[in-house]
Amino acid sequence: MNFLSGSRTIPCHDLFRLYENLFSIFCLNYEGPSMASKTNRTKRETVPFRKKKRHSNDESKIEAASSPRIIGGDLKGRRLAFHPGGPTRPMKDRVREMTFDLLGTAVRNATAIDLFAGTGALGFEALSRGAQRAFFAERHFPTADCLRRSSRDLGLADRCTVIPGDVLLWSRRMPVLSFESPWIVFVSPPWSFFHSRMNEINGLLKALAGIAPAASRLVVESDDQMAVETLPARFGVYETEGPWDTRSMPPAVLHQKCL
Repeated sequence: MNFLSGSRTIPCHDLFRLYENLFSIFCLNYEGPSMASKTNRTKRETVPFRKKKRHSNDESKIEAASSPRIIGGDLKGRRLAFHPGGPTRPMKDRVREMTFDLLGTAVRNATAIDLFAGTGALGFEALSRGAQRAFFAERHFPTADCLRRSSRDLGLADRCTVIPGDVLLWSRRMPVLSFESPWIVFVSPPWSFFHSRMNEINGLLKALAGIAPAASRLVVESDDQMAVETLPARFGVYETEGPWDTRSMPPAVLHQKCL
């Protein structure tokens, strides 16, 4: 079938093709703004999510840079002096909470010995929960000054002794400590020490276990890459000595032993 257009005849199949092309152009013009609007709407919807993520990262940085707080006992909520940019690796609050849950009432009237003290979070936490005295070992002198400031700010200066220097040398020459009550010895060094200086750490543990009062406890915080078998199985000082009690809270692992 043919159609006449002026003096020219247009075949039917060409006319249908023309209509099809016009229809395609119409659909494209119709869908274009809609698709653009949908794209813009998607972009607008994703912007708040990206902002929220950046806000979360900012909060994490602020938390990491803030001073630790005491999480239990008489001094709960009090902040500790903090040296920004220092070499300390404060124990996470949740790990510290589990540490003192494991110790329970053993901390009361005990002597806390916070090796690799850093901010002193473990020693001050012990004092807050009833320990009668605390010793802090810290080799970074500006951080040791922060420990002294925290003891004054918390009104605990008369119950705290800060010992500056390398605690790994204690196995050769032990400082003057108190023997009036059982010890709670906290060992929380940089985790790299468990892979590069393990012999020195074990030497320190043996030296302390050899002179600790009866019923003392050792608490070691390591990373989850250190096997408990690398710690001394027994010190052989007291017949009542128990095995290592290991609790995992990745990436940290707690090892506790009763002497």
